[in-house]
Amino acid sequence: MQVTAGTAPTLIDAIWPRQSGGLLRMALLAVVGSVLMALSARTQVPMWPVPMTMQTFAVLVIGMAYGYRLAGATLLLYLAEGAVGLPVFASGGGIAYFAGPTTGYLVGFFVAAVLVGWLGERGWDRSVPLTFVAMFGGTVVIFALGVAWLSIFLNDFQAALANGFSPFIIGGFVKIALAAAVLPLVWKLAIGKRSV
Repeated sequence: MQVTAGTAPTLIDAIWPRQSGGLLRMALLAVVGSVLMALSARTQVPMWPVPMTMQTFAVLVIGMAYGYRLAGATLLLYLAEGAVGLPVFASGGGIAYFAGPTTGYLVGFFVAAVLVGWLGERGWDRSVPLTFVAMFGGTVVIFALGVAWLSIFLNDFQAALANGFSPFIIGGFVKIALAAAVLPLVWKLAIGKRSV
């Protein structure tokens, strides 16, 4: 298990090096990431006690794969698309989403992507245990901000926990485990491809 003190190449750097493409590369990756976010919001997986979307999974994977700057820009683009009314959120789009019950989760997506991206730039996406810890931390950020805002919105912390956290615990762990298994594997494949 290796953690680097400085910054390391991100997964997307290994797949598509920074030297090729410049600003066009960053813009294309941000658009692709925002499309993935929109698709993940609409992807429902049957789960108990409630169905889950793949949004938090997409946030965390984009964060780790892109690094904190590009992931932050991608999430800001996604949130801007939703704010102007594009149907990129689970139930549509529009500025009203930023004054509704899900506002804290949307802000949490951005903060978590930046945090996990920062850890990814330090090599935390190369091993299953470190990826799991990073993804767990990102998930905690999303739910902490989401539940905090929801408790203000509902004026009831217990109701916020019951509606905005408890039903999603199992699904959250499934997505964390999936990301922790997938990212190090993709790294191995990317390194193998470069050495061929």
